[in-house]
Amino acid sequence: QVQLVESGGGLVQAGGSLRLSCAASGRAFSGYAMGWFRQAPGKEREFVARINWSSGTTYYADSVKGRFTISRDNAKNTVYLQMNSLKPEDTAVYYCAAKTIWTTNYDYWGQGTQVTVSS
Repeated sequence: QVQLVESGGGLVQAGGSLRLSCAASGRAFSGYAMGWFRQAPGKEREFVARINWSSGTTYYADSVKGRFTISRDNAKNTVYLQMNSLKPEDTAVYYCAAKTIWTTNYDYWGQGTQVTVSS
């Protein structure tokens, strides 16, 4: 059974940095894409970043491009989201998700981790 466990959220001042981790278990993830999404209060969940596990190809939402970096550690089966130059509008619950690279919908989701950026 696939499990995704996020960690690393917290409270940070605007301009600061945080690194989120997503520990993945339950299967081999070659052929999978790992994504980060976020949901702010009163807003819909939105895509943040994605990495294809095998190739390492990355994709980013325009709102985070140049500030956030997604990466993975194959040995640790862990995906990271390095977040720099944080803004108050980055405040949200951040979720890790996984899907096969040839499907549209993400099949597996973590429980989320809160990121709060104070002004």
